[in-house]
Amino acid sequence: METLPVILLSKLYNMNTLSINHLSLTYKNGFQAIKNISLEIGNGMFGLLGPNGAGKSSLMKTLVGLQKPTSGHIMFNGTDVSENPDYIKQNLGFLPQDFGVYPKISAFDLLEHIAILKGIKDRSERKNQILSLLEKVNLSDFRNKEVHTFSGGMKQRFGVAQALLGNPKIIIVDEPTAGLDPEERNRFNTLLNDISKEVIVILSTHLVEDVRNLCSEMAIMNKGEVLKKGKPNDLIAELDQKIWSKSIDKTELDSYQSAYQIISQQLIERELYITTFSEEKPKDFNPVNPLLEHVYFHSLTQKI
Repeated sequence: METLPVILLSKLYNMNTLSINHLSLTYKNGFQAIKNISLEIGNGMFGLLGPNGAGKSSLMKTLVGLQKPTSGHIMFNGTDVSENPDYIKQNLGFLPQDFGVYPKISAFDLLEHIAILKGIKDRSERKNQILSLLEKVNLSDFRNKEVHTFSGGMKQRFGVAQALLGNPKIIIVDEPTAGLDPEERNRFNTLLNDISKEVIVILSTHLVEDVRNLCSEMAIMNKGEVLKKGKPNDLIAELDQKIWSKSIDKTELDSYQSAYQIISQQLIERELYITTFSEEKPKDFNPVNPLLEHVYFHSLTQKI
């Protein structure tokens, strides 16, 4: 049976598609922030994982049309975003890590102001959409409260509401759970998961746990390149029977780093444990069931 084109499938099943094809970006000072990246992203949560400085922010700015790539193309639902950046902006919701300073106005009034900026001109439509979104993010009872008085978790949920104004088809969230307590983090993650069923949500983060909890597809970035991409469970399975650990004295660390491919080290009850990647069992090491953290650390330790 002949495979239907991605664009045709997206129309049949109301799917959104973002295709990044051989994308590169070099700044005027000669620094190459993005290096030949290709990704296919559809509805659901897509995790973009990498350390600070990996190129995640440069990629996000390029995707939303804030800067033009040096080469390559970005196609969103069949439209070339590189040539028509306004198209993705019209379908975009963005949740930054920090909104900065909030004006001293209520949640409802601030959302109305943002809705007007997003081009929602009909007053009745704005009101209905705002009230619906405040209900969705569980902030209806606080609609008349000034946003600057909200807790961290409430501000993040408010951020989701503003990102959803205008019914966007693609939402980008940047380090969304930073600073949240465990309860708020779980509540926020559940909200993101519910949203992602009908739109593309790109989660840009350096927190492995967020990707593990939320994302069915992911990519690991470092130094402007995509090191790994795929389904988290598939990437974890690739490391089966290849991850080993042991406790050592901290004075032995240098010698072990010289002899083995150490991908991580951590203190557990004041003992130093090292984790290594190896096709065969190293002497005196114990097998470890691989986790997404091991996929991440192993990817970062590979030569780029």
